Amino acid sequence: MNRIRIILDEKGIKQTWLAEKLNKSYNMVNSYVTNKRQPSVDVLYQIAELLNISVKDLLTDNQELNADN
Repeated sequence: MNRIRIILDEKGIKQTWLAEKLNKSYNMVNSYVTNKRQPSVDVLYQIAELLNISVKDLLTDNQELNADN
């Protein structure tokens, strides 16, 4: 599961809000949320700041990935 999607859901924030704040299209943000594209490191930091979380909270540990499979 995508961490951006999880955190947006937990905070009740819409992708459209995030897109507006990042000055990106909804389609671009949706591609981040659906794992079709990965945000650059700079954008990842922007997302973390906007969501008031640590960048680490947006990254999934490889061990977590392996445990899910």
